[in-house]
Amino acid sequence: MEKRILGNQGLEVSAMGLGCMGMSFGYGPPKDKKEMIQVLRAAVERGITFFDTAEVYGPFINEELVGEALAPFKGEVIIATKFGFRLDPAQGYKIAGQDSTPKNIRKVAEESLGRLGIEVIDLFYQHRVDLSIPIEEVAGTVKDLIQEGKVKHFGLSEAGAANIRKAHAECPVTALQSEYSLWTREPETLIIPTLEELGIGFVPFSPLGKGFLTGKIDGSTSFHETDFRNTTPRFTPEAREKNQALVQVLAQFAMEKEASPAQIALAWLLAQKPWIVPIPGTTKMDRMHENFDAEKLSLSPQEIEQISEASAQIPIQGTRYSAAAMEQLAKS
Repeated sequence: MEKRILGNQGLEVSAMGLGCMGMSFGYGPPKDKKEMIQVLRAAVERGITFFDTAEVYGPFINEELVGEALAPFKGEVIIATKFGFRLDPAQGYKIAGQDSTPKNIRKVAEESLGRLGIEVIDLFYQHRVDLSIPIEEVAGTVKDLIQEGKVKHFGLSEAGAANIRKAHAECPVTALQSEYSLWTREPETLIIPTLEELGIGFVPFSPLGKGFLTGKIDGSTSFHETDFRNTTPRFTPEAREKNQALVQVLAQFAMEKEASPAQIALAWLLAQKPWIVPIPGTTKMDRMHENFDAEKLSLSPQEIEQISEASAQIPIQGTRYSAAAMEQLAKS
């Protein structure tokens, strides 16, 4: 697989990465550990060098899984993890708010290093902007960790343009991780131009719309009771029915290119900028190979424009998070 560079500090990764969250968290019960290790190691064999995890995925068990699976490939792969939440041990380490204090950032760094079984964190993201802590203080703490040799690169997730600029002025930001896909195109307005100006890489999470753009989900699909999509306005049965119009557009292009809708969605993302590295997640071996085969799919400039224009004509129903969460993001 081709390589891409994230940021101005020369972080080289595979053109796509593997989002590991769903193996342990968010989309129902944790999956079988042995099977997930096989998927992770098969991804390395495919040429994937970029893996995304976080302490809150589980919590903790996803980092442990990634660490064990990738232990044979130390020095060959890039592992990104995240800080920024307060986990309450009295409630089974459930998220109990945000915490990007210097003390917690350092605590998470040390514990993540241990769970991942590594000596330095390749890419350390602030998981969400903490409005109670100046972003400059967060960036300064990570800068110290970089100088101490515990972290190599600093990243942000779902940060707005103003906070990206403030953080970058204190400590160079290597990558922003935010949701971006054919049904979440808001970053195109302000975020992508800001990243391009500052020389920051972009790592889209949920590049397949949390599975929706695969064409395997419709209004009648049921999710496990612990699947977070049950609480997402964009995933109500009514919204899923209306949003099928976008999947139909992808299916038409997929038929013409002898590809899958997921591959069209990923190839479109890869074509947007040479410093965009999507991280589709999956727990299935065949889906992993299908997703990464999208890197070989060539879309002409005309096809890219056609896909962009066709998708832009379709109003997407439902917000991607709850109203409270969307309000919080708007302040970030």
